[in-house]
Amino acid sequence: MIKLIPVISFLFLILSFTGCGNNRVFEGKKDFEDRYWPKQEQVHFDFVVSDKDLEYNLFYTLRYTNTYPYQNIYLQYYLEDSTGRVISKELNNILLFNAVTGIPTGDGLGDIITIQKKFLDHYKFPKKGLYNLNIEQFMRLDTLPEILTVGLQLEKTQDNNE
Repeated sequence: MIKLIPVISFLFLILSFTGCGNNRVFEGKKDFEDRYWPKQEQVHFDFVVSDKDLEYNLFYTLRYTNTYPYQNIYLQYYLEDSTGRVISKELNNILLFNAVTGIPTGDGLGDIITIQKKFLDHYKFPKKGLYNLNIEQFMRLDTLPEILTVGLQLEKTQDNNE
């Protein structure tokens, strides 16, 4: 039974990153093998927008353990166009555990939790082409423990399909 838990956790991870939506344009992830995220290490994602007239939603995907020592995480993103010009940036506070109950706000199996949070809603890119998104953790620790994966998901909004 104990050997089944890692297999089930892996299958849950695959399902959470693949899903069944046909609106997905890009999906990427960065795994932290040592279970910590160094403050100086930004996570980078490059993706192509082929239709500037559509609206897009952008999501963080985080995998963490139930022993993560804080109830939240601060993430700063920088969205850059193909010239490296920052076209959007924001500091986001993501609640990972309920402040009163301590229950994780994401979904999980065993001690691994996955949460997906939208950080750009109905965003229109100024032009088609290559974009880069950089994410950094803005916590007060030099190494943030119990963070396993940081991901990005870009999808066309439902409004584009009507």
